[in-house]
Amino acid sequence: MAKSEETLKLEREIWTATRKMGVFGCFEVTIGWFGKERVDYMTYDTKGIFRCYEIKVSKADFHSKAANTFLGHYNYYVMPLKLYDAVASEIPDHVGVYCDGGCVKRAKKRDCVDTNTLKDSLLRCLYREAEKVIKSENPNIIENLSKRVERAESEARNNHRKYTELINVVYEKYGHEGYKDLMALI
Repeated sequence: MAKSEETLKLEREIWTATRKMGVFGCFEVTIGWFGKERVDYMTYDTKGIFRCYEIKVSKADFHSKAANTFLGHYNYYVMPLKLYDAVASEIPDHVGVYCDGGCVKRAKKRDCVDTNTLKDSLLRCLYREAEKVIKSENPNIIENLSKRVERAESEARNNHRKYTELINVVYEKYGHEGYKDLMALI
């Protein structure tokens, strides 16, 4: 089943929020060798700390029978702020929450974590992701896309600068009325 746009947005937000030196993460980590549990996103850091994130996009999703795989040292829900406001009282005390790319409720540490199983599970899923890139027959795809994004961002900055300069020229040459006429055309 394809992921909703809201799910993809929350995935991007949690990836961005956890993307730091010494933190390694992967989406859809199946726990154990033939595990029936899958965490939406898991990170592991150089201090040996696992964090598990369950993405919830709606109240129905939050209340679904799907397991919340909270097996990390720290465990979080990732959800829209509106949903958090609606279900805050139902979230266990030890579970944290990320909304809009930031932590709105801190998780409490759990010590009863099977780190070997989590590490093995994360490694298998990271390998799966690397294999996808290699099988795409374009192992440089990420590097190429990053360069394209960088060029597009640079072009956008240059275009914005030129736009601002043009607006200033119009304002200086034609005054406030000319500026208003130009804005009406845009």
